[in-house]
Amino acid sequence: MTAVTPNPKSIPAFCEGIQYFGDRIPEFETYGKTPVIAAGKTAIPDPTDPSAAYQTLLYADALRYLVLQITGSKASGHPGGFASQAEAYAAVVMLGHKNFITEVGHHAPGFYSAMFLDRSLEDMGITTVQQMRDRFRERHGLLGHLSGQIPGLLAPAGPLGQGQHFAMACALLHRDKLFPFTVGDGGLGEPYVMSAFSHFYTAYPSVTNFLPILVWNGYSQEHHSMVSTQSNERMMAYWHGNGFEEVVLVDAKDFDDQNQPGAFVDSTAFSFEQRLEFTKAVLVAADEAARSALNGKLTVFIIKQLKGAGVHARGAKSHNLYAQHTLDHPDIVNALKARALPGEVWELVRTNCERAGGGPASKTVVTESVLPLPDLGTLPLEEFPVGGDPKVSTTAMGNLVAAVGRADSSYLVSNADGNEASGIANINQALKIIHPTEDPLYNQKPGGQVYEPLSEDACAGLAASLSLMGSRTLWCSYESFAINGLPIWQTVTQAMAELRRPTPSTITLFTAGALEQGRNGWTHQRPEIEAYFAAMMRNGNVFPVFPPDANSIQVCYDWALTTKNKGVVITASKSPLPIRTTFEQTRQALREGAVVLHESQGSKKVVFAVIGDMILLPVFEAAQRLEADGIGVRIVSVVNPRRLYRPSDVAWDICAEPDGDFLDDAGFDRLFSADALIGITGGASAMLEPVMLRSPAKRDTFAWKRGETTASAGELMAVNGITADAIARRSLELLV
Repeated sequence: MTAVTPNPKSIPAFCEGIQYFGDRIPEFETYGKTPVIAAGKTAIPDPTDPSAAYQTLLYADALRYLVLQITGSKASGHPGGFASQAEAYAAVVMLGHKNFITEVGHHAPGFYSAMFLDRSLEDMGITTVQQMRDRFRERHGLLGHLSGQIPGLLAPAGPLGQGQHFAMACALLHRDKLFPFTVGDGGLGEPYVMSAFSHFYTAYPSVTNFLPILVWNGYSQEHHSMVSTQSNERMMAYWHGNGFEEVVLVDAKDFDDQNQPGAFVDSTAFSFEQRLEFTKAVLVAADEAARSALNGKLTVFIIKQLKGAGVHARGAKSHNLYAQHTLDHPDIVNALKARALPGEVWELVRTNCERAGGGPASKTVVTESVLPLPDLGTLPLEEFPVGGDPKVSTTAMGNLVAAVGRADSSYLVSNADGNEASGIANINQALKIIHPTEDPLYNQKPGGQVYEPLSEDACAGLAASLSLMGSRTLWCSYESFAINGLPIWQTVTQAMAELRRPTPSTITLFTAGALEQGRNGWTHQRPEIEAYFAAMMRNGNVFPVFPPDANSIQVCYDWALTTKNKGVVITASKSPLPIRTTFEQTRQALREGAVVLHESQGSKKVVFAVIGDMILLPVFEAAQRLEADGIGVRIVSVVNPRRLYRPSDVAWDICAEPDGDFLDDAGFDRLFSADALIGITGGASAMLEPVMLRSPAKRDTFAWKRGETTASAGELMAVNGITADAIARRSLELLV
């Protein structure tokens, strides 16, 4: 095929921006004159039909061309990975399955090209290839990696080892649809992928309507992939050994008629006849795999083809475009010319893409509409008397969680370290741990609503992904271990900030903070995670909340359930602690950021801005000592620190479902004005930043430093310098 300059009248208008067109395609008159997906149909009728393979091959080449055209336009981006599996992507779509996910952010140009061809990108004003070129890797355009704002794309992609969570969440919510997702050689190296599959399938043995597609191309980003030395037999055995009943593998090497060296070959170098044979094999295999997954078998589809097939380079060298790879670079020019298609082929491909799956992905995939959820009604909040018997905050919240689960059968609670250990056994008792072995002693049975894999990634992954897809969830964790699940939680909250539809916020409950874990030592004392959330607050849609007691936590959770597109982090102790607030005080604190727990008058005034619950014990003791010396004290519980930032500190105005409520200067002064201010937290000092930024008073902080093995919370606080004596002494120093 040679590149030609066509008559503008012979090409569709959407092709504006395509630089090279082909003069002819072999056998087009025989297999390409009529779209293989007929009008009113959603998929090819027969994967063995020669026309189906032929037109699937044209679709794959159109994708390869567009990937290189748009990345070359910016001399930036990642063409090689997607190019190696273009036939697989094309086959799955031609079979009518558009609810397609990827964990591989570097495949973004291919997914954008697919959304362009089926007209989904018209929803963001992209109607021509030129417009796609102009807006690739630009703000308000086609981001370098998939995000939550691109029409037709179900989930973000970037960090490896995450895509399976999105696919499994979709499969759980939509049992009648297939959710294929691509995982690359690099992603397969992440330990979370297989463990997540294994636990999910054990918990939900009837939910197999997700289809991992392994893009086995032999290379990672900068070198050979670590699985490139495996034989086909070993790779298949690996998947079988991890519980997959059906492993469907197509190896381009089996169709090579050009004697290419090595285990990984480029199908675009084959003769046209062998290219068709390879594409037919991929199409038939994809159909087999899709049917298997939809019919109750845990299935994987593997396409083995050299990375960079059909683009400007091969192997790891095809991964990136660098500054020299402009559209004038010989490698880019030659590759574009080699993949150039006539105008009539572009028209045929677009017609098939529009019809596949019942229309553009932006109109048909499950994430393009709001998932209906049952009304929760009024939750059974129980208000304990202030000053009454100490109560366990987490247990009080657990009663509400149980009520939510009873009202919403799709609601899921996840926990890796055990709910009973966090004071929320009542959740297990009410909702039951999902387990194939029914045992009432351990509150476990098939069909429960508590998901307990021993992996924080799997816990956070499924819970956060379900929220992104429109469902209610709660991820519970020990504060010490939650860091292992945060990468995907952060991915999801960022995607929610961009999402084009409202969805329930992803809510967490982090318990057993460092101060409760003295005897366990530093391995269980890692409140540094709070610094992570402190930084995320500036995103605009992340709300860490710190209820000071069992009344407050109920109100915080009740509020969190009403929010949309946010990440709400509830941190609380599992120990019985004093009741210090009414419901109305916490409602005020959620609006204003904080609430006054105690105030006394004196010759001078010191304010304690306190984050947390157990940490209040030495603070109240310090207050008594100061008051005995005639010093006035105001103890302020900082419940919702995000409200205490200034509006300009936070990117709230560019969030989906924006929340621009911040405490004004007068309100801030009412809470925090004094002769001296001390911020106190049992976690990271960064969480106190909103207060410290705005206060003009003499001020200081008491915060976590490091873990140690101790016999009590008080001893551990002393190790970190947080004692009543130290707080009182520093207050007096600031008041001088």
